[in-house]
Amino acid sequence: MYLHAGNNKLIRLKDIIGIFDTDNTTISAVSRNYLKNAEHNEMLERTNDEIPKSFILYKNKENKYKICFSQLSTSALKLRITENLK
Repeated sequence: MYLHAGNNKLIRLKDIIGIFDTDNTTISAVSRNYLKNAEHNEMLERTNDEIPKSFILYKNKENKYKICFSQLSTSALKLRITENLK
């Protein structure tokens, strides 16, 4: 099964490590440094150019960590996951 993260971006549910709210996580210096390093290492993906509300940490097909920013909230993504599991 897949999670639709927005703008036709699909992520396999079994590959998802975590879904994070950008407002809450970017307060921490540790999180900001992690995202900065991820950008430097070309791990970031965006579903569109809008301000992201959340990001998803997952492993891609090559078993590498990736971060996908989404304009959807964490609660909307969670709802999509629970609907897929029904």
